[in-house]
Amino acid sequence: MTKRITVVPASGRAVPDPEAGDLLPGGGREVPDNVWWRRRLADGDVTLKAEKAPSTKAATAAKNEEAQ
Repeated sequence: MTKRITVVPASGRAVPDPEAGDLLPGGGREVPDNVWWRRRLADGDVTLKAEKAPSTKAATAAKNEEAQ
């Protein structure tokens, strides 16, 4: 299984996605972590989208529920 990353186009950039055959949407897309996308990152055409961390509220609620 190929590792995947989520990339977002840099401001003002239109970045083609060779796998999907269209332009990378403004909200970003999960793509294969390969040399093509690594080059786009190095050139500043795209940025990595931060992965969403689990909500602390959900973790706290689960912890409180276990304590009861």
